[in-house]
Amino acid sequence: MRRNALTLFCTLTAVSVLSATTVVAQVSPQDIAKLGTTLTPLGGEKAGNADGSIPAWDGGLTKAPAGWKPGTHYANPFAGEKPLFTINAQNAAQYADKLSDGHKAMLKTYPSFRIPVYPSHRTAAAPQRIYDATKKIAATAKLAEGGNGVTGALAGIPFPMPKTGIEVIWNHMLRYRAEVASRTVAQAAPTRGGQYTLVQFEEETMFVYHLPGTTEASMKNRLLNFKQAVVAPARLAGGILLVHESLNQIEQPRDAWLYNPGQRRVRRAPQVAYDNPGTAADNMRTSDQLDMFNGAPDKYDWKLVGKKEIYVPYNAYRLQDPSVKFKDILTPLHMNPDYLRYELHRVWVVDATLKKGERHIYKRRTFYIDEDSWQILLVDQYDNRDQLWRVSEGHAITYYDLPTVWTSAEAHTDLQAGRYLVMGINSENAPHNFNIKRTEGDFTPDALRREGVR
Repeated sequence: MRRNALTLFCTLTAVSVLSATTVVAQVSPQDIAKLGTTLTPLGGEKAGNADGSIPAWDGGLTKAPAGWKPGTHYANPFAGEKPLFTINAQNAAQYADKLSDGHKAMLKTYPSFRIPVYPSHRTAAAPQRIYDATKKIAATAKLAEGGNGVTGALAGIPFPMPKTGIEVIWNHMLRYRAEVASRTVAQAAPTRGGQYTLVQFEEETMFVYHLPGTTEASMKNRLLNFKQAVVAPARLAGGILLVHESLNQIEQPRDAWLYNPGQRRVRRAPQVAYDNPGTAADNMRTSDQLDMFNGAPDKYDWKLVGKKEIYVPYNAYRLQDPSVKFKDILTPLHMNPDYLRYELHRVWVVDATLKKGERHIYKRRTFYIDEDSWQILLVDQYDNRDQLWRVSEGHAITYYDLPTVWTSAEAHTDLQAGRYLVMGINSENAPHNFNIKRTEGDFTPDALRREGVR
């Protein structure tokens, strides 16, 4: 009798666990049919909001403004628009319900900071093959054990109708940005007085997950290849970082190598992960803050809070306008608000809380993710005293010739130090190149050795 009862209990428990897994993993055909109808092809709500301040999505921005030529900086399709209003320290309370905690703190801490709010444009778009892939894998994508990877997915957004916070984060990490991209970008960390040294990078990325013809088997757990060379200032020039980014980094940690121009040697760089300092960032950002968040998600518990309408950086074309100089953008305490643009958008809100026994300089992080593109737009980061420490902004634009959404700058503001770091500005550099040809052989340690110069 007791043995039968135990057998029954174990059977029911196994069925319960299996059912729970199935509920999380499965998306019904009825829900999948909403993609491209009531939902955008990537899972956002197609309709606008009740008062019309957020318009309906009508396909996004897929045509360039008149006069724009490929190979030049991206022309601003909204150059003639003026702010509807500006939020500052004096009137912030009036708009509190549509501000992140980080933006409230920035307005309170820095009287010179302001948020110019422009008309909202839902410009996010992606290639049709990404839409098709998203609809296909919505029925097959599943989280790997512990949420540390994704299986049954390729090219598209794996969880266009997310049920958990970790699914939203994977949507960000697996969103389409390009197939291969080359960027020449600058990084600066101004002091409180506004002094800074520009660090110039040449970056190349091959997004293996999005390459046409790639299969899950041929990926071999490789998400992307990334190479970052420091070209200025002279004291740092010549250093090169190479990363092979794994899809499941618990199963197979990311591989990273550094070329040291002084030694003319390539060495392993296992420290390029989690909260180790970012390259030449003056300890103002962590490795996992590049692209707003990257890498293994295993240190945190991820809670899906829900959706919210808030003011976020969006359509930030002025930050890469060649008529705008770096010195115009890089003012003391925060970026110059004259060159910033914020719009009202719906975002997914995800809270990440450090797991018991894990270590990271950020005890808690709140992410605000664009419903249309899955680009992280804002992050509030808290220290181990539960004090708001740093506020991150992803100033996004739609690169309409691909099309894709990616940042034109990432800003990380340290409220406690009175400093900030900007990564990715390129108004004085060459425009991004999404047409370069690269092979896997260009992203190997041997290629790094050949490329390294003193």
